[in-house]
Amino acid sequence: MRLYNTLTRRVEEFVPRDPGRVGMYVCGPTVYDVPHFGHARAEIVPDVLRRYLEWTGHEVFHVRNITDIEDKILRKADSEGRPSAEISERYARIYEQQVARLNVLPPHVVPRATGHIIEMIELIRLLIEAGAAYEAGGDVLFSVRKFPRYGRLSGRDVDELRAGARVDPGEEKRDPLDFVLWKAAKPGEPSWASPWGPGRPGWHIECSAMSTKYLGAGFDIHAGGLDLQFPHHENEIAQFEAATGQGFARWWVHNGMLTIDAVKMSKSLGNFITLGEALDRYGPEALRQFYLSAHYRSPIDFSEARLAEARAGFERLRAFVRAAADLPDAEPTAELVHARDRFRTAMDDDLGTPQAQAVLFDLVTAGHARLAVGQKDEAAATRDLLLELAGVLGYDLAGASMSSASVAPLVSELLALREEARARRDFVTADRIRDRVTEAGIVIEDTPDGPRWHALS
Repeated sequence: MRLYNTLTRRVEEFVPRDPGRVGMYVCGPTVYDVPHFGHARAEIVPDVLRRYLEWTGHEVFHVRNITDIEDKILRKADSEGRPSAEISERYARIYEQQVARLNVLPPHVVPRATGHIIEMIELIRLLIEAGAAYEAGGDVLFSVRKFPRYGRLSGRDVDELRAGARVDPGEEKRDPLDFVLWKAAKPGEPSWASPWGPGRPGWHIECSAMSTKYLGAGFDIHAGGLDLQFPHHENEIAQFEAATGQGFARWWVHNGMLTIDAVKMSKSLGNFITLGEALDRYGPEALRQFYLSAHYRSPIDFSEARLAEARAGFERLRAFVRAAADLPDAEPTAELVHARDRFRTAMDDDLGTPQAQAVLFDLVTAGHARLAVGQKDEAAATRDLLLELAGVLGYDLAGASMSSASVAPLVSELLALREEARARRDFVTADRIRDRVTEAGIVIEDTPDGPRWHALS
């Protein structure tokens, strides 16, 4: 597999640190509000990468953090008059629930910042001993000038950065570029004991400490949104490497941003819809299809038309699986082996999901053609390959949803009433039943063997 590495700005052959095993860290949410639609991409991209690596025989250890202590959380707690722990817990649960609806595989470890204060304090202590950090007014700051490779990930020049930086009143930085590792306690804020007095960690030190605790130095993949590349990811590298003299992450995988009218979707700009709203309005499979229709490094613009197209595309995949559901398993043909190879070639080329999805739709076209001429074995083998490859992209085409199972007795009863109405040529009643069932998200297909139905995702 060849994968783009932001650190080297090249597509390179991916070789894990430990043969057959991959360690992956994903920058998770700061839990102070509900997630927006754009957050879904930062979950779906590493999920597909993990699924593909596992499909190709790798053992993946997946870590995704939760930042549960940070300035935004404290501001939210203050505005609502609630403890910060209550705020972070509430939104962490919402985040996990909504990400699960996206069919994202759960990480093996989900560390929280407040559970790893000891590791952060130790890393800060090492930085002070190495001369790369200093105390100032109860805070501890990282000295950017002490790390000559600063700017390597983002491609930024330290001198140019310094020219645009400033020191705010009350700050005791030695250099405007220096950033905080440990913040001295303020009245009413949560704090922890440390060698420099009570306080709390800065945002950047959290990920440096948590990622290496579970994955070690020189771990394989660090993933996250492109908006985190600077300063967050740049600072993660500087902190760990300056403290230990060891390499941090080997591959940096950044997904492009979701935009609205070419402007990044963000809470600060107010141009966003929540992830929960998007899931309810379009369905989780449509969100996946929408994001995977573009290359992960490219920006993608929000569009009702594109989401409707994505929904229709998923329904097309699922319709063929339903049509071939009762066929027995069959051996793949040489043509299907070639299709599988095409899929792997696309994914091996820097996670080429648009080309990989095209293989899925080619399979559907071929599968319907085989059904039409009665080639049941070939159609069954096509169905099986489609299910396998769709699973790599995170689509569940075969499983009935919980909602389908729960409403099955009621829908069956309504369909029986509809058939009775049709039998007595009461088409007004039959059509009324069909319309009401459709409004409830149930699609009815009239076939020579009687009506069939399925729930929309």
